[in-house]
Amino acid sequence: MIETTGLAVPRPGAAPQRWTFDRRDPLPGDVVVRVTHCGLCATDLHALRGTDPAVFPLVAGHEMTGVVDTVGSEVTDLVPGERGAVGNIVGSCGRCPACRAGRENGCAEYPTLTYGGPDPHLGGANRGGFSSHIVVDRRFTYALPDGLDPAAAAPLLCAGVTTFAPLRRFGAGPGVTVGIIGIGGLGHLAVKYARALGARVVAFTTNAAKREAALDLGADEVVLTRDPDAMAAAFRTVDLLLDTTGVALDLDPYLRTLVVDGTYVLAGIPPEPLRVDPLSLVVGEKRIAGTGSGGVPVTREMLDFSAAHGIVADVEVVGPDRFTEALDRLARGDVRFRFVVDVTGL
Repeated sequence: MIETTGLAVPRPGAAPQRWTFDRRDPLPGDVVVRVTHCGLCATDLHALRGTDPAVFPLVAGHEMTGVVDTVGSEVTDLVPGERGAVGNIVGSCGRCPACRAGRENGCAEYPTLTYGGPDPHLGGANRGGFSSHIVVDRRFTYALPDGLDPAAAAPLLCAGVTTFAPLRRFGAGPGVTVGIIGIGGLGHLAVKYARALGARVVAFTTNAAKREAALDLGADEVVLTRDPDAMAAAFRTVDLLLDTTGVALDLDPYLRTLVVDGTYVLAGIPPEPLRVDPLSLVVGEKRIAGTGSGGVPVTREMLDFSAAHGIVADVEVVGPDRFTEALDRLARGDVRFRFVVDVTGL
């Protein structure tokens, strides 16, 4: 067993603290990654401040970069000392149609999540990336391309692939106008990717203070959604609309910005069901689609694309001793645009 130190919340309502636990010894197809950086997102916040005692003690974190420590006997394409990265999926059945198509995030048996899901090897729950080491199946361990800063690249393993994959799948590129709803942890990367793919980019935000930030990120236009005239002017101007907010929206004004045959893609998961006027879809023959993370091939493509175009997240790096502060600030929305925890001090 590999003794590991993590940042754990021991029980509901408690503060994070250092906690020692065991990882499995590497199987022949495994890679042991010494984690250096792990991104902090809203999913982690909700989990760590949840109230279900069954999931605690909880080590969260699902977007990691680090250094390969050791490899199993069957791993020949990663070597100790090489830079590595791990995302929010660490296993899948490998047999279902989705897995065989490289869409492991859609595994029919449900993918093995980095934390919170059942650990198929040791039992209990998987422990996440706010820790000194993680043991991962080689299929879900990625080489971190040269030129990508490990701290700023960590969020690419969740926020990056979650936005890049649907932009790729639904045809973002030259001659296409992409609308990004929400300029936050997901949305700021979506703007960067859509611009790099060659699309015209329109940022939709409720916050006038984010206008200049959106333009700096690469948006061609910013629409303030609380301005009825601005929304009316955007009527049928957008081919592909990516919603990164994770909040319950009245979708009708946004669907009216779509061209005929336009597509609205939900990336951020709201806390309640979508509210849609059926006529908003019927008039203009529009589509609603969902997206979540990405399989192995598109994750590799995203990392290579990011390296080629110099795309990383805009991050604020904190150490383990500021983890609680980062959680508090994230809850207030006080970050531009992602926290990353440097866990080398664990």
